[in-house]
Amino acid sequence: MTNSEDFIAWTIDEFRANHGKVGGPFAGAPLLLLHTRGARTGRERVNPMMYLADGPRYLVFASKAGSDRNPDWYHNLLARPTSSIEVGDERIEVTAIELQGAERDRMFALQAARYPGFAGYQRKTRRVIPVLALTPVLSQTLPQPTNQETNS
Repeated sequence: MTNSEDFIAWTIDEFRANHGKVGGPFAGAPLLLLHTRGARTGRERVNPMMYLADGPRYLVFASKAGSDRNPDWYHNLLARPTSSIEVGDERIEVTAIELQGAERDRMFALQAARYPGFAGYQRKTRRVIPVLALTPVLSQTLPQPTNQETNS
């Protein structure tokens, strides 16, 4: 495992053990676990990420810490927009759409004002960081995964 994979696994385990709360760089931030299927491999992936609540939607930001490439989960969601998230102790089925234009700009600016690291990520890259809206599609929750599921 790489240091990044170890950090992701640790964050997922702490999230599940503490009802969606974690320490470290995510301490106090709204955090969810995004489940996707690999666009090429079909393998399930789980990624912890900050979100911005927008009514019933959960907005996520494909910042990849300011990299010039979008994160893999972004490509996976474009290929398979029906997915699920864990928020607190709930697992929720969602559909993803990418925000465009003024709505994207407004929501990214709001996130960057609340968490200035996002503004720094945008300054580090030439690409426009995508914003995706995850909208719940079921009113019922899905079964919780075990602590053994990781991002591998």
